[in-house]
Amino acid sequence: MTTSPPATRLGRLLHVQPAEDFGLTERQDSKRSIGVELSVVFLITLGMSGLTSLVSLIETQIKASQAKTVISHYVVSVAAPKSTVGYIDLVYQLLSITRGLAEGAIGLYLLWRAGFSISRRLGLNLRRPGRDLGTGFGLAALIGIPGLGLYLLSQHLGFSLTVQASTMTDVWWRVPVTVLIAVENGLLEEVLVVGYLMTRLQQLRWSTSAVIAASAVLRGSYHLYQGYGGFVGNAIMGVVFGWFYLRYRRLWPLVIAHSVIDIVTLVAYPLLKGHVSWLP
Repeated sequence: MTTSPPATRLGRLLHVQPAEDFGLTERQDSKRSIGVELSVVFLITLGMSGLTSLVSLIETQIKASQAKTVISHYVVSVAAPKSTVGYIDLVYQLLSITRGLAEGAIGLYLLWRAGFSISRRLGLNLRRPGRDLGTGFGLAALIGIPGLGLYLLSQHLGFSLTVQASTMTDVWWRVPVTVLIAVENGLLEEVLVVGYLMTRLQQLRWSTSAVIAASAVLRGSYHLYQGYGGFVGNAIMGVVFGWFYLRYRRLWPLVIAHSVIDIVTLVAYPLLKGHVSWLP
């Protein structure tokens, strides 16, 4: 039973009565509420990124058609400067990283608010750090090495844009910020696209294959700005990661694997650019 909050001096002065209660109603998850929640979450996070990437690819394809060329003649960057002013660029980069982490936290909060145990359901605990690290590095090799080959083939055939992984300015904070970007990508994508999305779809009683497919297609969609190869490669990664999560209920290895792949890609690219003949 709730008690009425006491009237403040200002409230008495303005003749404002304190609310007896807030009219709260306990709500249970339903198929409709979960569907609305999923729509809202992804329209402000990675789902919108997927739509934006699709439009970007369509734009590039139109430009390529008008120029009578292939999309591999166009260049796109994963990590790029956000300002020509050094420390303003640093601030923008840190703000972008913070926003990505906050978006991932939305998924965790909504699952926790719905009654799920983040530790048990998602495996986000520190009970076996050594095994998680080892598995994460193994998954990184399993996905990263064939993924590089697929990208090079796709780019050679003209199905992917030329991806310059990082065009960040060569300043003292480039490497630490690049590492933070990679870790933020790993946390954001694996928490939302695997942990949050797949849990909610299972609540809706989707089949296992449909859950994995939805997660994989979403993952591929927000990489469409890289071209068709970017979509296919990341969708395959999504199938592997989705199966792993449903099999082992452990999110840390996926976060580690994703972060390692991005760190190697984003940090190594500026160092190898111009020194390795096969690197576009």
